[in-house]
Amino acid sequence: MARVVLITGSNAPEAEKLLARARRLVAERVGAVEKESTVHRSRAWGFEAPDFSNQVLVSATSLAPEAVLDAVNAIETALGRDRQRELAEKAATGQRYASRPIDIDILFYDCEVIGTRRLTVPHPLMAERDFVLDPLAEVMRDFVHPTIGKSIEEIRNERRKS
Repeated sequence: MARVVLITGSNAPEAEKLLARARRLVAERVGAVEKESTVHRSRAWGFEAPDFSNQVLVSATSLAPEAVLDAVNAIETALGRDRQRELAEKAATGQRYASRPIDIDILFYDCEVIGTRRLTVPHPLMAERDFVLDPLAEVMRDFVHPTIGKSIEEIRNERRKS
């Protein structure tokens, strides 16, 4: 079994309910959720939008990394994510990101470093995002990032100092 670390996020009006549904579906389709952070609220990152709610989930999985990606993409679709609508919104606004009912990103897959056309793990922007580091430190503060070589807590503390 591998340990996969996910972050779920939503800026829909019913965000916390969507995160709870995502957590249940992750447990069913990816693997048992062994740890979960509290839900953290933060401003939208990289675009103007309502605030987001985020939660980190740590699951034990028998799925290969790209099978996890397929599973979380299917969960997003089941919970109302419409990537075509997002593309249209981004084109209309000129922003890099768009609001979405649910977003699930893979932060880590064990200590593996993965770079394929479809998947980059560890998530390449996580060290720049407090909305990721804060809930991640809550459940994995001592985990050493496989490419940065520092614990999540060290990365978070350095980010706060900058």
